[in-house]
Amino acid sequence: MRDALRAGIAIYNDGYYHAAHDAWEAHWLDLEAGTDHERLLHGLIQFTAAIYHARNRNWAGATGLAASAHEYLEDLPADYRGVDVAAVRRSLRTLASDPEVIERRRPPTLEYAGAALELADLDLEATFLAAGVLAEEFGYDEAILEDGVAFARADLEAERATSRFLALVQDFVREPADRALVYDRLSAHVERRRTKRRDVEGLFDSDP
Repeated sequence: MRDALRAGIAIYNDGYYHAAHDAWEAHWLDLEAGTDHERLLHGLIQFTAAIYHARNRNWAGATGLAASAHEYLEDLPADYRGVDVAAVRRSLRTLASDPEVIERRRPPTLEYAGAALELADLDLEATFLAAGVLAEEFGYDEAILEDGVAFARADLEAERATSRFLALVQDFVREPADRALVYDRLSAHVERRRTKRRDVEGLFDSDP
């Protein structure tokens, strides 16, 4: 829950309003309906959708989702699981009554543990989660990112002093201007590691 919350909040705060919900959705789907955890994620998912629709001038969609999101969040504590829920509720009330506010002001930020998290602030597990979300959002091969994360984990478990995979996955998340270049480099390294793995596996294959 913590990693999903942090990843989604950072993705949202970096301006990827549509993508943010993907960091929460898988976890949300596994939760029992009506629990506080489920209502928090459900409300945040609808909050980001309301912002997304408002920015695309879909005023009816924005106001409807803002009102619905507020219903999910209205009985939660002001600060729940590190999220400033009170601030989200205030933003939702404003958006529900005046969706065009989004054209006069920047979308409200989300806070976790008192900080407006950005992608550069994420720790390792949240970064790995954000990598897959951003790959899907921008049409990169998700399998490359999945293997890049797996190889980064393997390097960490082997206590290697450096890991190209770890550095490249982190840069893919944190460096939007260079994301395409970083992806190309990561893809090349992933293919080389895959080839080495296949070669080793082939050593133990027997002829029919």
